[in-house]
Amino acid sequence: MKSERGFTFLSAEEMAEADRMTIESYGIDVLSLMENAGLRTAEVARGMLGGEVSGKAVCCLIGRGNNGGDGLVAARHLHNWGACVRVLLGGTRGGMRDVPARQLVAVEKIGIETSGPDGDIGEADLLVDALLGYASKGNPREHLATLITKATKSTAKTLAVDIPSGLDATSGEPGHPCIDADLTLTFGLPKTGFLNPKAKTLLGDLYLADISFPPEVYRYFSQENRLFSGGPVVRIW
Repeated sequence: MKSERGFTFLSAEEMAEADRMTIESYGIDVLSLMENAGLRTAEVARGMLGGEVSGKAVCCLIGRGNNGGDGLVAARHLHNWGACVRVLLGGTRGGMRDVPARQLVAVEKIGIETSGPDGDIGEADLLVDALLGYASKGNPREHLATLITKATKSTAKTLAVDIPSGLDATSGEPGHPCIDADLTLTFGLPKTGFLNPKAKTLLGDLYLADISFPPEVYRYFSQENRLFSGGPVVRIW
């Protein structure tokens, strides 16, 4: 745990404890957190697209865990708002964890095109990176690495969901390959690895979103001020 710029930065282990407290001690379930995270992601994506998403091409890169679930919720909202959304999965449907798999079913039922890691990013206006979350360590494995490499070669703007895929949340050391984001929207509290100069070049603009952690969780981690009194998303740098 570190403090800088008025924010408490958490290691991956501390962030997991913040999630656990929110879910187990205060009864805010994973689906609620995921819906909040995905909605905030979609709202920030809309801002990156100039405030209007109708007709814009958005490609969402989706991993098997809760980070991927956040990205699927964002894909659903962007589709509902009129964007042309495509989903590329970093693995098989059968490999998805339970809660993200439920989000994938919803996405497919409303008609969003989905394909595997061999799919083409195409001429996207925006990429949403939701492949790997804060618990990830080491170099991304195939087929995740394939999608990350495709993303780094794209000319589209990239929005990283919680953390750029391939970046170590605690140390800030980038794996190979690693997403190079234009903007990172992180959730709950920022991660200690973000303070590493190597990480700052990959994060792009860094924002923090309110996903309904109670004030008691923030106080437990020495974050006393009301971060979101002015709105659900605040800029860190």
